[in-house]
Amino acid sequence: MNNVYLAALQAAKDGRADAGIPIGAVLAHQDTVIATGYNRRVQDADPTAHAEISALRAAGRRTDYRELTLYTTLAPCALCSGAIVQFKIPRVVIGEASNFPGEIDWLRSRGVQVQVLNDPEATELMAEFIVAEPQLWDEDIAHTP
Repeated sequence: MNNVYLAALQAAKDGRADAGIPIGAVLAHQDTVIATGYNRRVQDADPTAHAEISALRAAGRRTDYRELTLYTTLAPCALCSGAIVQFKIPRVVIGEASNFPGEIDWLRSRGVQVQVLNDPEATELMAEFIVAEPQLWDEDIAHTP
């Protein structure tokens, strides 16, 4: 695992430690972290504050999205996948897609390069959260078709 992905994994752990949902994301240019975010739906009472959206917000307005890679610990949902396509982010590295398959096929159909790492630590972190906090999981992701 490279250091950029590990920053996303740490963000997921930080989100959980902050009483939230353990999903982290990083926007990077090559091996340089541009912005980090974690899921803040609970903390901000904001249903759109997913990790990927939080990282995009932290990055601010940019003109170089086509040169960036988004790293995320969980497969992106429809909301986050739409943002990836909207801003023409060409590459996404995903920690795991077993707890939630996300929109990987749709991203690929839109020309996004997707790599799934099958990271056991991200998988376990998310699985433990789903068991411990099923109501928070059901509030958002579990209702995605």
